[in-house]
Amino acid sequence: MFDLSQKVAAITGAGSGIGAAIATLFARQGARVVALDLNESAEATAAAIAAAGGDAVARRCNVAEPDEVADTFREIAATLGRLDILVNNAGIAHVGTIEQTTPDDLDRLYAVNVRGVFLCAKAAVGIMLPQGHGVILNMASIASLVGVPERFAYAMTKGAVHTMTMSIAVDYVKRGIRCNCICPARIQTPFVDGYLRAHYPGREDEMRRVLDAYQPIGRMGTPEEVATLALYLCSDEAAFVTGQAYPIDGGVLVS
Repeated sequence: MFDLSQKVAAITGAGSGIGAAIATLFARQGARVVALDLNESAEATAAAIAAAGGDAVARRCNVAEPDEVADTFREIAATLGRLDILVNNAGIAHVGTIEQTTPDDLDRLYAVNVRGVFLCAKAAVGIMLPQGHGVILNMASIASLVGVPERFAYAMTKGAVHTMTMSIAVDYVKRGIRCNCICPARIQTPFVDGYLRAHYPGREDEMRRVLDAYQPIGRMGTPEEVATLALYLCSDEAAFVTGQAYPIDGGVLVS
């Protein structure tokens, strides 16, 4: 089950955290992985996959730049001949209420979290339609389903990801392309560690416990747990699933 052999999978934001975990797991299941990131961090992910016997290449791609996205996906199609899976994982965060959010904050998040998903999905659809099949998986957030304090701009962008997911799903359900999204609660990633160091120096452990407690299960999730759900949704075992938002939230929605 969950065999991705002969499938080509492009994962954005694959340099660390959830993206790296998805790339690693997909390669372990046989996929040819294209690890995409804004900087050279994807090289480390691809190298680790190759060292473990997997098949991966890394490409630098700023998902907010239309020309870069178009060139990157054109290269994927030309060199690998196909694109079976796209995981739109790249994203950035912002902490603040509407009063604490500037127009520049909003534009910065929109460029990556919304336009980036749009550009990559549009490029992927152009490759997948002639194939007659494909899977797009978007990374939304629990903040697209419920209110999360002081996440105004972030929640706005992830709500857009959620609705884009449903739109793509309904537009292409009869043309062989499935589209779903994952809605994680707090996940223990390098971003969280950096946030705690920057904003709570000397109190990292205390504040990590606060973040853990947000989930009724008592801890943050792991990138590997999100990757396992992503594997299911991108595999043939999920062939009957499209247009859905899957929470992975440690009980937030039932608390």
